[in-house]
Amino acid sequence: MAFLGEEEERSHRRENNPRSKKGAVDEGTGNGSWVSSRNSPSKKTRVSESLQSFDESWDGFSLNEVGDVVGSSDVEPQDADYSYVPSLSDELALLILARVPRSEYWKFCFVNKRYSTLLSSGDLYKIRREIGIKEPSVFMLAGGELCWWAFDRKFTSCRKLPALPSDPCFAAGDKESLCAGTHLLVSGKEIQGVAIWRYDLIMNRWFRGPSMISPRCLFASASCGNVAYVAGGIGMGNRMEILNSAEKYDPENESWVPLPRMHQRRKMCSGCYMDNKFYVIGGQNERGIDLTCGEFYDADRNAWELVPDMLKDAPVSTSRSPPLVAVVNNELYSLEASSNHLKLYLKKSNSWKDLGMVPVRADQSRGWGIAFKSLGDELLVIGGSATSYAGHGMTIFICSPDPNAMDLEWRCLSTGGKRMSHFVLNCSVMVA
Repeated sequence: MAFLGEEEERSHRRENNPRSKKGAVDEGTGNGSWVSSRNSPSKKTRVSESLQSFDESWDGFSLNEVGDVVGSSDVEPQDADYSYVPSLSDELALLILARVPRSEYWKFCFVNKRYSTLLSSGDLYKIRREIGIKEPSVFMLAGGELCWWAFDRKFTSCRKLPALPSDPCFAAGDKESLCAGTHLLVSGKEIQGVAIWRYDLIMNRWFRGPSMISPRCLFASASCGNVAYVAGGIGMGNRMEILNSAEKYDPENESWVPLPRMHQRRKMCSGCYMDNKFYVIGGQNERGIDLTCGEFYDADRNAWELVPDMLKDAPVSTSRSPPLVAVVNNELYSLEASSNHLKLYLKKSNSWKDLGMVPVRADQSRGWGIAFKSLGDELLVIGGSATSYAGHGMTIFICSPDPNAMDLEWRCLSTGGKRMSHFVLNCSVMVA
């Protein structure tokens, strides 16, 4: 009878608590996770419908606005997972969780099984795409490292990826990488031939494939949202021919789709995405001649258009690496490896404007071992410091480029406590 009296007292306390009247933990699930309101019937809505009443300027959330929290004093724990979630519908809770920085998602696995299942389902990433939330992160393999590392945008934290389960030939050889959606694709050569390994951010695992329609190396690549493009390069068949073919990768179907062929065959070229078009710049043709022209693929017309003399002012013959290019705010920037100068492409005049020196030594290895990427609305450059010829240790700099400026202000970042070689083997930026 004493036990029943304690239960009655707890029940009375919950019924008279204004916070507990708002909603209650679904005890039927036994996990004390999602909650539903008692004041209104349960209703399933599409995320887009929920967004109609969603304040677009809302960057965080106040518990007073979205519902009161059911505290630990009001609910008896159902199991060992101690997660007490605000009294929100599943739809609204997902909208809130989707706004949590992606670099913090790994912590969800330690909350309870339902959070872990939610994270592995990929639903949060779909919601992020629908409501327009984009968060870049950097995936990098540096010299001397056996595993890839992932960094948040500010390089304040880093995470080692699982070991890539390739053969020793792939691990020791040259590789190329690109990102599409939540996939990191790494292309290289194994003992049995060309291979692509795919890191799935949602699953936190490496998978084999899918192979390109025309396996290649030293190709141009670029990403746009949830798709990626590749073009040109050296075919990895028996003939080792210089290619003018192009393909598009769709992470939803995990497949490659052929595109029309370029005007020029080219290897050691670079790619970027600008003005809603996939650009391929520079490289060498089948006769080994340096190409100063570029060309772009227009998806609306499903055709390529040549841009003559796009690199006419660049000393391409002095550097054997592909051109170092990046697009920020729809403006194209190039890091000239021979002079360590940053240049801006002027679209109207088809010429380049000098923006001064960069704080890394791109000339040290003729452009190789340097990461030059767009990171949201900033430029990112990684390599050996320009103030040290020894090249001991990696330096990371970012800047917010201004096309009208004569000189740019670069800010030095740390590597999240991880000391790495200054020579960058592979680097890709994932936006998801």
